[in-house]
Amino acid sequence: MKSKKIYQQLYFQVIVAILLGILLGKFYPEIGEKMKPLGDGFIKLVKMIIAPVIFITLTLGIAHMTDLKKVGRIAIKAMLYFFFFSTLALVIGLIVGNLLHPGSGLNIDPASLSGDVSQYQQKAHETTLTGFIMNIIPETLISPLVGDNILQVLLVAILMGIALVLTKEKSQKVTDFLQDLSTPIFKIVHILMKAAPVGAFGAMAFTIGKYGLGSVLNLIYLVGTFYITAALFVVLILGAVSWYNGFNIFKLLYYLKEELLLVLGTSSSESALPGLMEKLQKAGCSKTIVGLVVPTGYSFNLDGTNIYMTLASLFIAQALNVDLSLEKQLILLLVAMLSSKGAAGVTGAGFVTLAATLAVVPEIPIAGMTLILGIDKFMSECRALTNVIGNSVATIVVANWEKQLDKDQLQYSLNNPHKIEERLEV
Repeated sequence: MKSKKIYQQLYFQVIVAILLGILLGKFYPEIGEKMKPLGDGFIKLVKMIIAPVIFITLTLGIAHMTDLKKVGRIAIKAMLYFFFFSTLALVIGLIVGNLLHPGSGLNIDPASLSGDVSQYQQKAHETTLTGFIMNIIPETLISPLVGDNILQVLLVAILMGIALVLTKEKSQKVTDFLQDLSTPIFKIVHILMKAAPVGAFGAMAFTIGKYGLGSVLNLIYLVGTFYITAALFVVLILGAVSWYNGFNIFKLLYYLKEELLLVLGTSSSESALPGLMEKLQKAGCSKTIVGLVVPTGYSFNLDGTNIYMTLASLFIAQALNVDLSLEKQLILLLVAMLSSKGAAGVTGAGFVTLAATLAVVPEIPIAGMTLILGIDKFMSECRALTNVIGNSVATIVVANWEKQLDKDQLQYSLNNPHKIEERLEV
């Protein structure tokens, strides 16, 4: 098969679209703001296909297993991995905040703060245990397939997969049907990805047009600190984990370049989920591992969000001259650990979990969130990128632990990404 020219490659088209969006938003901000429907429309298109992709991938993955104990073992290992690295990300954010003091010197009077964060306070109750249970249990067996709650789709897919295993002979036709259905479902994913440059252009033009590059410059120290911290987490922490498990983090990033550029352009990790799941399968991870670990990680393994939570909390405290003792910072860490897990499935989890955390730490006024409200859109891109990379590494690691990773296929995929991409489009 003849290789595509560079201008025909999706990642190149997305890069050009992002640059054009930045230029339009910078020089014609009013027009840039009007591009919002393009970004929102593309993300909505992708969300339309997420539930079927997760349901089919995970259901078939479990249905093809003969030992249901393996499913439980995979889930436990994945959750232990998520808990350890999510907590590590929170600790790193806390350490960096204490070392660099990004909010020191601003000397802002809490009484002078203005801005509406009520919508995030209202959603914060969803991070409680009751809210979490209500989020994960669907109204009906099929309602998750027409919604956008990943956890509910996971629950139904796991139950369906187990039921197919327990009724294997009588349910073979159902399994065969789902297997056949997976082909056109993933073809729809490829069709939708053709619109990725349009979505990235619209989302970036709106972001720059509405918030402006100036809003970043006003708080450049905080934004820069967060981006550098997240980058070091990926290169040093996740890089070490990758090396220990026999693959190169930089080759993985290049292999996933289209998905990562899509996340950068749209500020949404969900925009990359269908393509990410397919690429990880092509890279040698079993369908069961991908179907279980990736969607679960999107809710429980939010490394970028966790770094942001503790770093942003300290920034607000320092900007308002609130002195947090070591004891209070440890309480902040514990609260963040709980709220970050409880926010699984809550829309806009990054800012919501920050609201939930500050609500339980009275020393930091929740009104302080208005200090970073204007730049949160720019920070959400870094959060989403780090989250996607963290979940990609987690999937390969868990597959390796479970001996459900084709290491030769992994190396071939990472060393020949263009050949894999061409194969996916067939």
